[in-house]
Amino acid sequence: MRFMTLSLLSLALPSALALPTLPIAFNKRAAARTFAELTISDGTAGNALAEATAKFPVPADLASVSSADLKTLQAERVTAEDAETKAFNPAIAAATDNATKTALQNGKIKNKVLKLFAEVQALQIQQAQGSNNQDKIDAETKKLNTNVALDKKAAGQTSQTVTFTGN
Repeated sequence: MRFMTLSLLSLALPSALALPTLPIAFNKRAAARTFAELTISDGTAGNALAEATAKFPVPADLASVSSADLKTLQAERVTAEDAETKAFNPAIAAATDNATKTALQNGKIKNKVLKLFAEVQALQIQQAQGSNNQDKIDAETKKLNTNVALDKKAAGQTSQTVTFTGN
């Protein structure tokens, strides 16, 4: 069953990434957004992939993404990663009750989905523009699928974000 879920996610991600641009235009961002603007960690667990897709709408033609937009996407991925290591991890370690720890862990998983979705998207853009990085895409997609499965396993549970001012 777990294999089937991961297989389905592996099949679904390329389909999701091939969707036409969502209403939020990918190439309209002039600068990288802050963590507060990017975060999907609040709310409830279970729908992180859809939330990440909404934050990083995928253009129909990956090869046409400008180098400036690619750099913005990569900077936003770094922001999500920094929030994980510099804010989520310490907050989880400092939490004194199980409910808070669980909510923060759920938020961290949703943040990892966001980070990994951005990473896979950036790698696919680079590949569409001539880079040969399929091995990296496969490795990051595997990590993404693992975290999407963890998020779905926690579906309905409270998810909590952290305050992080780095970008």
